Amino acid sequence: MRIGVFYFPTDYGIDPGELGAALEARGFESLFVCEHTHIPVSRRSPFPGGGELPKRYIHTHDPFVALSFAAARTQRLRLGTGVCLVPQRDPIVTAKSVASLDRLSGGRFEFGIGGGWNVEEMEDHGARYPTRFRLMRERVLAMQALWTEEVAGFAGEFVKIEPSWLHPKPLQRPHPPVLLGGETDHTLKRVVEFCTGWFPRAGAGFDPAEARRRLDAAARGAGRDLKTLSITVFRAPPEAAALAPYRAAGIDRVLLEVPDLDRDGILRRLDELAPLARG
Repeated sequence: MRIGVFYFPTDYGIDPGELGAALEARGFESLFVCEHTHIPVSRRSPFPGGGELPKRYIHTHDPFVALSFAAARTQRLRLGTGVCLVPQRDPIVTAKSVASLDRLSGGRFEFGIGGGWNVEEMEDHGARYPTRFRLMRERVLAMQALWTEEVAGFAGEFVKIEPSWLHPKPLQRPHPPVLLGGETDHTLKRVVEFCTGWFPRAGAGFDPAEARRRLDAAARGAGRDLKTLSITVFRAPPEAAALAPYRAAGIDRVLLEVPDLDRDGILRRLDELAPLARG
């Protein structure tokens, strides 16, 4: 089981390049970064975690820029979005960002995606909450066509792209892994239709063995080869004993949280977590 981390790449935290180098030196497998383009001050959408919205949600770097700095300072570290809010992104521009980062990093990018929860944030991008998952699906399918076909176009309900060339192509074939966040049965249906991995969050009542069974059942129902689908668990518990059931259940990767601290505090926390990465 691979051990990575996730981090909100804030402008007051550690430099993403230094973080990447520190993770690789300590034996971590991957770095996934979170995304919010902006936070409207109206705050109509309640924070899903309850209470006030944490400061870090307002201060994040662009994920592709942050990961590019991490890529430049590392050789082996896998680099992912956790998650990229696809309903808020132009699919052509995003397809080029993904392909460019994957190629320049030597094929190390993982495309974690999600539909988003902040209604006013997505509305500023022209997306609507009730249709965000249909929009996400079409944008992902369009990007997959742009990555894999020499001349690619798309005609859907939301996405229309005339036959076009888009280069560079990703280094990974047919394209970087696409990991979909969420925990519902609807999420699993989407995973087995157009993704290569499931990206659930660990939380109260999360059972890794049951998660593995649910994905396997969904894959069999859709005629997908189980070997083509992975599970990456977001915010896994940072203790060896608590991670043992994840390993036993065949979870492919877990992500531990890098806290919202200053540079020195983050590096101290990485030293504390490093035995898990090496073990």
